[in-house]
Amino acid sequence: MRVLVLALLCCLHTIALLADDGAASIAAGGLVLMKREPRIVMAKEVLEIGGAKVVVDYEFRNDSDEDITTVVAFPVPSYKFANRERSWGNPGFDDFKLMVGGTPVKFTVEARAFVGKREITAQLNREHIDVTSFGHAETATGVEGPPRDLERTAPAGRQRLIAIGAFKDGYPNWRVEKKYYWTQTFPARGIVRIRHTYSPVLGGTNSVSYGLEAERERKKHRDKDEQYVIDEIDSLCLEPALKNSLFRQSQRNDMQVPFSYVDFILTTANTWKTPIEDFTLIVDRPKADPPRTTKTAAHPRSSAKLVSFCWDGPVERPDATHIRAHTTNFIPTKELRIGFISIDPIDP
Repeated sequence: MRVLVLALLCCLHTIALLADDGAASIAAGGLVLMKREPRIVMAKEVLEIGGAKVVVDYEFRNDSDEDITTVVAFPVPSYKFANRERSWGNPGFDDFKLMVGGTPVKFTVEARAFVGKREITAQLNREHIDVTSFGHAETATGVEGPPRDLERTAPAGRQRLIAIGAFKDGYPNWRVEKKYYWTQTFPARGIVRIRHTYSPVLGGTNSVSYGLEAERERKKHRDKDEQYVIDEIDSLCLEPALKNSLFRQSQRNDMQVPFSYVDFILTTANTWKTPIEDFTLIVDRPKADPPRTTKTAAHPRSSAKLVSFCWDGPVERPDATHIRAHTTNFIPTKELRIGFISIDPIDP
């Protein structure tokens, strides 16, 4: 894959990152068929990605002469309890919303808990431990201590849960496998329009310079340390000239270059009849922050923002707040990462 877009943005909400902290994105994707159905084609998909919201609009077409009723799902990638880790977004995608033909549709949520290969959903339910919130653990507020559900559990129940590995050192030890699903009818020779939205879970690290410096050290000393940050930088598909420019700017005492990214699983589209006949990717380009005057500088200073992603094909800028890529007869073979880079001036 090659870089075909790197646009200077005027604004993007910047996450306050700790000096050595990083966070991994959770790569959600599109809708999948629970049972293979070769008669239903994804005639159109419009995928809009921003740092705060993902919106996907579909047009599915039933190419057969009979109505087809089947189960459609939005699977959430498995996730675990992240003790003392920074997280930007809800790993369970609890704000998932669904519309069919412009009308909100009810769906069922299935949440299962596993320790290794062993499922412990029934045992957690028996002790009234909520699976998806890890027993209502207070990770978002930083409150230490056992989850609230566990505190209300009788001593014998606690011992049973510890014995099956549900809790380790007082913290939840299971992973959650979750999906939203519903039954959908696709009329014969008809089109069904479906929209789903959710807030993404951002990944990122403290600075582009961290990865670029590690990359240079690896080339110089053949050092394999910090490979993960090198891989993160590579995944943004930055052009060599821009890499050098960002590195030089990041070395200045008055500049920071943090970045974040949103991942999307494109290959879920291959559970439908391939190819996607018409595919459009839209990346949000937020408006500018107003320039600010620092205590030590009389001239207003504002942040510069970049967005970069890998794409094979032409890229357009239809307006000041969006980047657009379009293709036809698309069969995804790789997943998508949208990178957001900030060049933030700081007070000397």
